[in-house]
Order: sequence, then C-alpha cells, then structure tokens
Amino acid sequence: MIRALYTAATGMEAQQLNIDVIAHNLANVGTTGFKRSRADFQDLLYQTLRDPGAANTATTQVPTGLQVGLGVKPAGIQRVHLQGDFVQTTNPLDVAISKEGFFQITTPDGSPAYTRAGAFKLDSSGALVTSDGDALTPPIRIPEGAEQITIGIDGTVSARLPGETAQTQVGQIQTVRFANPAGMRAEGRNLFAETVTSGSPQSGTPGQDGFGGLTQGFLENSNVSVVEELVAMIAGQRAYEINSRAVAAADEMLRAAAGMAR
Repeated sequence: MIRALYTAATGMEAQQLNIDVIAHNLANVGTTGFKRSRADFQDLLYQTLRDPGAANTATTQVPTGLQVGLGVKPAGIQRVHLQGDFVQTTNPLDVAISKEGFFQITTPDGSPAYTRAGAFKLDSSGALVTSDGDALTPPIRIPEGAEQITIGIDGTVSARLPGETAQTQVGQIQTVRFANPAGMRAEGRNLFAETVTSGSPQSGTPGQDGFGGLTQGFLENSNVSVVEELVAMIAGQRAYEINSRAVAAADEMLRAAAGMAR
C-alpha cells in the first residue's frame, strides 16, 4: 500500500510535466518558427520478488516471475522539427525556409545562435536584424534609399539603388543545418544553440545540396496542432485523475489496516 502511494505519485508528477509541455506548446501556437515539444517517459525500476525463469522444482521453471513496477519517470522532452505552415505577409523582409535549415545570427555577446523565424527588419545602418536587433550572419546591409528588395530562393539579396534601373546584388543569405536538430538547446526568443548532441553547424547555400530554399514575403507558422494538443491535454488530465484515485485507494487501504489495531 505504501508502495502504491509512491508509485501513483510518480504518475501524477509525470502527467504534471506532460501538461506543462502541452501548455507551452499551446502558448506558442502563434509564435513564428516555433517547434512543438513532446514529453517522453520511461518506467522506473522493478522490485523483483522472484526472477522469471527461476527454478520451481528440479524439472520446472517459473514462467513469468514476480516483478512489481515502481512508477514512471521523465526520459526527455523532444523538440519536433517538422515544418510549419507558411503564411503570406507580402513584407519583402519576411523570409521562410522551405524544409531543412536555420538562419544564423550573432547575439550581443558575439556568440552564434540559430532560428527559423525569418521576420527580419532593418536597423539604423540598414543591416538585416531580428526583432531583438541581432544581426544576420553573414551580415547583409541594404543601402540607404534602395527600393524593390528581392530575396531569391538561393538567398541572393538584390535591390534597386537610387539612380539605377537594374537591381544590384547586395548580399547572400546563408543557412545552416545540423545532423540532429532535436539535440539543439532552446534559448528562448526563437533561438537555438549548438550542443554536443546536435553536431556542428554545416553552412550552405539555400536551395542547394539538400538545404531548404528561401521564400520571400512568407513566414513559417508554429507547427503546433491545437486539436492534437487539446486531445493530449485531456488524456493527460484524465491520467492525472486516475493516478490521484490510486493514491486515494491506497490511503483507504492503509486506513483500514490501521483500524484493525483498534
């Protein structure tokens, strides 16, 4: 009965974490380039009262044994890097990556970071930056007075300069990819960082050698499915309630056992 209390408590804690992850996904349903997360769980150690296959007699063996599980534990929270839907904005500085790849930016402390959110702006010097002012890497600067900014599928940035009729190339957007993007560390602000398990970033030209091409005037929406998250939330809530009932049942059994001594 004591064992049941602790076992059911691990189930309640696991479902609390599951709901926390689902709530985070739902909170970011409108976040550009957001990738949903999923909580993975493992069963805990087992108390072995009799090993499977133990000798029962000189000629027979126990077919199943006696093993009692001790609950559940979180194994990890995996980020699912499936592509979200594209939404048209008609803003020439909005760029979406089709399929694989990340934009590389430089944070204020000089360290690199990576994002799928291509809602770029211009700073006071004409450089392409994120909403927080972090510069795109390699840096791209749009000359003052330039018109008709065009970003090609291969990342070529062109603009019509004052006094000219033809467009002039002013930069080239490069993207990076990772062997294991799920192993990247989320930094917040739509940013990811390299880790040992993600592998080193591989830089390349968009639309070539397996790198996703760029689409100007579009942004990538979150890949969160509200319906799926709501269904998972209901299932998690019911699992939490069932585990709480197991706690209550074990408590009642303990109360009955304690009452026998009276």
